[in-house]
Amino acid sequence: MSITQIIKTNQSLKQFVHWCLIPKHQARPRLWVSWFVNPFFHKKGKGVTICHRTRMDVLPFQPFSIGNYSTIEDFATVNNGVGAVSIGNNSRIGIGNVVIGPVSIGNNVILAQNIVMSGLNHTYTDIETPISLQPVTTSPIVIEDDCWVGANAVLTAGVTIGKHSVVAAGAVVTKSIPPFSVAVGNPARVIKQYNPASQRWESTIKKESSPANG
Repeated sequence: MSITQIIKTNQSLKQFVHWCLIPKHQARPRLWVSWFVNPFFHKKGKGVTICHRTRMDVLPFQPFSIGNYSTIEDFATVNNGVGAVSIGNNSRIGIGNVVIGPVSIGNNVILAQNIVMSGLNHTYTDIETPISLQPVTTSPIVIEDDCWVGANAVLTAGVTIGKHSVVAAGAVVTKSIPPFSVAVGNPARVIKQYNPASQRWESTIKKESSPANG
């Protein structure tokens, strides 16, 4: 049995290891973990910029990777506590973004300001137990290559943003967006898609027929 399996099957040992990595009631790892442990477990490409005021709540027991020449701006939060976080090449995580795994972000992705994406949900079905003490569920969020997500958008657990799609500012994405689409609103809906036959971005909104003249 491996050390990891031994820790997982021994509740007391698991709690002790967790305390060594993270202070009680906190999500941020201890400094010694960030400085001396994470670099051996997480993959960081060349030319990466992680700004000074970024909050990196990443731990060694879940994967975290960031590709070449990608940037995480100030005041963003990245958390891999319950799921892996992967960021591709030449992508930008904007000011004030919140990224809670499991989340996979592709190459050449632009994320504007104050976007929230969380692959985590809290269960609430037991009315006798505080929600904060109930189990969590996870469902991966995927942002494929070449996407642009506008400021203040929210991406909920389990959605995929297809390749080269645009999510408008303030949109709340509760269902997956197909590739080559433009989505707006709450809940987000697709209003344009690229038509390879016409080589144009075409509206998907059906025009209402005007009432007949009396």
